[in-house]
Amino acid sequence: MTMMLARAGSIAFAGILLLFAGPAVAQPATLGCTSAQTAQGTQTLRCERAITIVAEGGAKFELRDRNRDGHVDSVELSNKALLLEVPKKPGRVRFNVVTPQAIAAVRGTKWAVDAESGKTSVFVVDGRVSVARSAGRGSVVLGPGEGVDVETSGELVVKRWGAARVAALMARLGQ
Repeated sequence: MTMMLARAGSIAFAGILLLFAGPAVAQPATLGCTSAQTAQGTQTLRCERAITIVAEGGAKFELRDRNRDGHVDSVELSNKALLLEVPKKPGRVRFNVVTPQAIAAVRGTKWAVDAESGKTSVFVVDGRVSVARSAGRGSVVLGPGEGVDVETSGELVVKRWGAARVAALMARLGQ
């Protein structure tokens, strides 16, 4: 009997570990968003107003509603990558992705943001994205195929990303 209880306790503990050690940090379906896990370990959030957010497995982020209208209009990203698609609509508030190093803001586009130890990288697939340091020192505007690496110091330099770098980032996002 004691052996059966010990085994049952071990199985329950293992089950709890699996809940917390899955491939992606699940974001609750809030602010008008529904969530689905993919076979690649990414999480796709489909939100009202045709906003789509694909999160890399293990990404740590929070959805925000800055203007308190009940709809997501910002994401705080602390680790790993997100691919976002926000259609342009007249009168809509800018959509922001905030990381420890940068703020990427758009009115309508498709872009990726990758936050990792001390650096944020932003890449634009389509449209235009304004990227500024979180500390407010400098900003740039990116167009399709362009990216910038934002660190705590140094200039913000817009570069055309090579195919290998783009492919590596998109693969992490299941694209």
